[in-house]
Amino acid sequence: MKFIKILFLLAMVLPLNIIAQTKATVIIQNNSTLDRKEAVLAVKWETILSSYPKIDTANFVVINSATKKQIPFQLEHNGYPGIQNLLIQVDSKAKSTLTLIIQKGKSEIFTSKTYARFVPERMDDFAWENDKIAFRAYGKALEKTDGDAYGFDVWVKRTNKLVVNERYKRNDYHIDHGDGLDYYHVGYTLGAGNMAPYVKDTIRYSGNYHQWKVLDNGPLRSTFQLSYDSWNAGGIKVTATKTISIDAGSQLNRIENVYTFNDNKPLPVVVGIIRRDKPGAISLNEQQGIMGYWEPTLGENGTTAVGSILLTPVTNMWIDKEQILAKTAVKSNEPIVYYTGAAWDKAGTITSEKLWFSYLDNFNQELKNPLIITIK
Repeated sequence: MKFIKILFLLAMVLPLNIIAQTKATVIIQNNSTLDRKEAVLAVKWETILSSYPKIDTANFVVINSATKKQIPFQLEHNGYPGIQNLLIQVDSKAKSTLTLIIQKGKSEIFTSKTYARFVPERMDDFAWENDKIAFRAYGKALEKTDGDAYGFDVWVKRTNKLVVNERYKRNDYHIDHGDGLDYYHVGYTLGAGNMAPYVKDTIRYSGNYHQWKVLDNGPLRSTFQLSYDSWNAGGIKVTATKTISIDAGSQLNRIENVYTFNDNKPLPVVVGIIRRDKPGAISLNEQQGIMGYWEPTLGENGTTAVGSILLTPVTNMWIDKEQILAKTAVKSNEPIVYYTGAAWDKAGTITSEKLWFSYLDNFNQELKNPLIITIK
């Protein structure tokens, strides 16, 4: 009788275990008053494994339980051999809950929406993009040439397709062939939101990046590192590594900088945006760390918008002859994270200074009120 009882208990427990091993439920809560569109979320892989330990990384799908449709996902490694996160892209209405199911199945092939690469054929550029906008940083081969520049460059787009490779292949990216162009000017400034030490009331620019490493490359997030040789920052020897991520659907990059220097005191740094000779619209919110710029319109090329959001306390924001600047400070070997990016009015979504400044404000609110993820 005792033996039969044990068998009965096993029969009751085993199905529950089998069910637990064949799916995981992801519950996403939006407690804010903002709708979230095309949001890329990171779900810790170890958390998924705790609910779905037998998941086959080559044979699973993510299903919206309401629509029964697959949603895009990416396995993020962050440069490690093992999977660190499951990235998913969702829309989430304000004050709502979204339920997703991770289960066995054949995944659809999702169009890649982000891309990053080293460009040796163009003086060691490093270029990256998503379905909204594109950027580039300048490499060592460009130093001491007439075209040298310090800051981040912007390539405007009016297509959701990836264009970097095509534009470099065409070697004619200063003319709009229907999908956008590069008409942004950087020069000897921080361009579209680069960061540099600010010592003795002077920006201490580094040389251009020397080494690069791609950590992840789409379809929803591309992440890479740029490393800089040591330089003299007003009497302080500094080296830097910048880890840059761009998500599908976003106008802004996430940038994590690590500065190394021999000093226990924090190092003053500034994030800068180049300004033009003609008047544009500038929004400075020192308390929230938001710096926005709606450039003057440049004829048929339209208007570029640039903005940065600092997450560390800002001690000062100001406008000088060339740039809009926000000052903060970093400690040696401690990462500092901020966001910076751009938009173009001819893309048809952000078409005015009001819409751009509102986008930056909402982005900042989303950072402070992230979507809550629960795994079952």
